[in-house]
Amino acid sequence: MVTDDTAPAGRTVVVTDSTAMLPTEVAARHGIVVVPLQVVIGAEVYDEGAEGATSDRVAAALREFLPVSTSRPSPATFLAAYDAAAAAGAESVLSIHLSGEMSGTFEAAQLAARDASVAVTCVDSREVGVATGYAALSAARVLAAGGSADAAAAAARERAERSSSFFYVDTLEYLRRGGRVGAASALLGGALAVKPLLTLEDGRVSTLEKVRTAGRALGRLADLAVEAAGSEAIDLCVSHLASPDRAAALVEALSTRLADNLEGREVWSGELGAVLGAHVGPGMVALCVAPRLPSD
Repeated sequence: MVTDDTAPAGRTVVVTDSTAMLPTEVAARHGIVVVPLQVVIGAEVYDEGAEGATSDRVAAALREFLPVSTSRPSPATFLAAYDAAAAAGAESVLSIHLSGEMSGTFEAAQLAARDASVAVTCVDSREVGVATGYAALSAARVLAAGGSADAAAAAARERAERSSSFFYVDTLEYLRRGGRVGAASALLGGALAVKPLLTLEDGRVSTLEKVRTAGRALGRLADLAVEAAGSEAIDLCVSHLASPDRAAALVEALSTRLADNLEGREVWSGELGAVLGAHVGPGMVALCVAPRLPSD
């Protein structure tokens, strides 16, 4: 059975997908179930994760001009996750996923929820990457504190809505191949040799600014993070694909500039997940600023 807005009280399990970029130990600590998306490299299909499609594997394939595509989890995969939660004692499930404008993952979750043996609340984060992960964590914290499934779903939506995601790519070509930006925009960017800064707007990739060099782009990313944080307590994540030096420079700069906002919390940093990496290409650097909720 499925419900988009309500779920019964009782033990609720949070489910998300692998694009949420939650470290394995963090998901386990909060009892969050992670359903993997798939990456197709040539004729081989891999689940996203350390034992399958990794960032390094995707970056290498893109550099070698191998065909790379991605695939949502099947409804049957989600149904298995929901029924497993029910078998383990869950009375309801809260399923939180990346933007339905960017992937069929949310739709697959909704389809599976119709046949699940427990009530399933499906939440479209309207975000990608760790912003979805932070939303799932906020929901799990509400539940751990004794809150209802409805309250947890509301927290997930609020956390995602308040989060800001910005990213720099060396080229728009990979986003064009995946249909995430138009061919005209990609061609124009290449012709002018501009370095685009992108964001998520209403669940879709949107061009934010264009600069002439990678150095200026990274400096502007830092400024955007500071502007987005304002005076709020935040969580911050810097991710990259095959660009560790750029990411490290951003982490160092923002750890200082946003020290008050971070309140002693470390900046999360690491390689972008394989699925998202397949759409942006090597050299990409992203950051997510996620204001914390009172329940966090």
